[in-house]
Amino acid sequence: MSSLRRLVWEIWLPVLLLVVWFFASLGSESFYWPPLAEILSDFRRLWVFDHLLTDALPTIVRLTIGFGIAFIVGVGIGLLLGTNPALETATRPVIEFVRATPGIAMLPIIMVVLGTGDAMKVFTIALVSCWPILLNTIDGVRAVEPVLVDVARSYQLTRVSRIRDIVLPSAAPQILAGGRTALGVAVVVTVVTEMVGAPGGIGYFILDSQRSFDISEMWTGVFVLGIIGYAVNKGFELAESRVLRWHRGMLQHHEGHK
Repeated sequence: MSSLRRLVWEIWLPVLLLVVWFFASLGSESFYWPPLAEILSDFRRLWVFDHLLTDALPTIVRLTIGFGIAFIVGVGIGLLLGTNPALETATRPVIEFVRATPGIAMLPIIMVVLGTGDAMKVFTIALVSCWPILLNTIDGVRAVEPVLVDVARSYQLTRVSRIRDIVLPSAAPQILAGGRTALGVAVVVTVVTEMVGAPGGIGYFILDSQRSFDISEMWTGVFVLGIIGYAVNKGFELAESRVLRWHRGMLQHHEGHK
């Protein structure tokens, strides 16, 4: 399927739903469900210039930094624990305890320590979203074919070479699967931290609009958040397809010989 056909197939349902919403909401007098035409008008007025820089851009920056830290830390610790079974067994109870504690529930403590600014928001995003990456990395490393590890040892490859040339490529599909899950979590946590933290960001904009009883503007913030979530997911999907191109080629080759 060509890229254009795939894109059309992917967006036809959202476009159809918007068209239905547009005509179904014409003349709506509901306070909570204003006409879509009014929402789109406010969207152009608010997000084409002003709030794009003051609210959308800071949200994207916090999301990117927090997720980037989570990915680096999750993969790094995951490799360490995955290649050291004894250490992983010893630390597993602590990991499971901390993972089971909702990061959002720790927000009051984090806010006391780090305040309500960007440091708190980025730290919380990284803390909550690192767990899917960490656990998937451990499982991916532990699932590496033992034959490959034995061959690497027989050739007396250094530990760094084994991780770089054998462990990471073999575990990459599972690591990136964890990364995609973590990205969705990071978007949610970004909005939550902006709602409880210092002013600024899409989360604060949505909450402030709701408090001001400007429901139409609140809906525009929800739209922007959805667009950002879709965009970052597609960007991650594109990066994943490039990184795992060799993996998909190998699977296709294997299927062709069945």
